[in-house]
Amino acid sequence: MKVSIIGATGYGGLELLRFLHNHKEVVEIGLFTSSEEGTVFSDKFPHLTNIYNQPLLKIDYDVLAKSDVVFASTPSGVSSTLFPPLVNRGPKLIDLSGDFRLKNLESYESWYKKKPAPKEAVEKSVYGLTEWNEAAIEKADLIANPGCYPTAVLLSILPLIKHQLIDPSFLVIDAKSGISGAGNKPSNTTHYSEANESFSIYKINEHQHIPEIEQAISMFTDTETTITFNTHLVPMTRGILATSYAQVTEGVTQQQLVDCLTSTYEKHPFVRVIQEASSIGTNRVKGSNYCDIYVKLDERTNRATIIGVIDNLVKGAAGQAIQNMNVQFGLPQQTGLQLVPYFI
Repeated sequence: MKVSIIGATGYGGLELLRFLHNHKEVVEIGLFTSSEEGTVFSDKFPHLTNIYNQPLLKIDYDVLAKSDVVFASTPSGVSSTLFPPLVNRGPKLIDLSGDFRLKNLESYESWYKKKPAPKEAVEKSVYGLTEWNEAAIEKADLIANPGCYPTAVLLSILPLIKHQLIDPSFLVIDAKSGISGAGNKPSNTTHYSEANESFSIYKINEHQHIPEIEQAISMFTDTETTITFNTHLVPMTRGILATSYAQVTEGVTQQQLVDCLTSTYEKHPFVRVIQEASSIGTNRVKGSNYCDIYVKLDERTNRATIIGVIDNLVKGAAGQAIQNMNVQFGLPQQTGLQLVPYFI
C-alpha cells in the first residue's frame, strides 16, 4: 500500500508516520508539504535520523493521485481546497481537520470562521467515528476524521442516549486537553512559562466541536439536542479527559448504564469500559489508540457522570485515521495500531 501524508511536519503527521512505519501493508510513505519542499525530514526531526532521511515533497496532484490513500493533517481551512481536486482520482482520502465534518456549510463558516469546502465534496464525505459508522466507512472515498474532543465525548455518551438511559436535553460536558492539541505553532497560550502550572479554560461556549458533537448525536441516535460544552488546557503534552453530566431516565440503575456500554463495545477492540474510577486517567491511554470509558450514577441527584479518555494525537487524530484506513481496505482494525499505552 502506497501512502501519502500532507502536513507531515505537524504533530498529527508525525503520529501518522509513527504508526504507519510498522503497518504491515504499507510499503511506501510519501511526505508532502506546502512550505518546506526539499527539507530533509530527519534534519527537521532528528529523532528520525536514518529512519526517514527523505526530503519533503511539494504537493503535486499527479503524484498524489498514484497513492492508495492520502492523509491530510493540516489546519482547518487548508484541506478544503487541497482535497477536492483529488476526489474521484483514485486514492482514498482521509482528512484530519474539520473541513469535511459539518454537513451544514453555513454552520462550518460560522463556527470555524473560514470558507467551507465545496458542497459536492462535503456531501461525499463520511464521518469517520469508526465504532459507529463502520459500514459507511468501508465504502467511503473521502473520510472526515472526527475531532479529538468529539471522539472522547461521543464514544462515551452515544450508547446511553441511543438506548434512552440518559436525557440528552441538558447535556453538560466539561473537557480537558494537553497542550499538543493546539498544534506545534508556538503561541502565548502554549508558551512553557505561561502554560506550566496553570489550568485554564478557553473558547467558552464557542468551541468549533460543539456543532460536530450535536450533529453526530442526531446522526447516530436520531436525537436533536443542544449541549453545553467547554474546554480546558492542562499543562501536560498528551491526553483528553471529557466528563459529561446527564439526567438519568427514571428507574435506570448503575448496572444498566455499565451493561449498555459493555454490550455496545464488546466487539470493538479499542474501546475499554473501565470498572474502577481509580483506573481511569490520561496516562492509561497515552500513546495508544484506546478510548477508556467510565460511568457512575449519583443516586442522590439521579444524574450520571460519564467519562471518556483518549490520547488526543492518536485515537483523537492519527490512530483513528489509520483505523478508518484499515476498514476501507478490509483489514483488521488493529493492524498497525497494537501499541501498549506508554503509562509512564
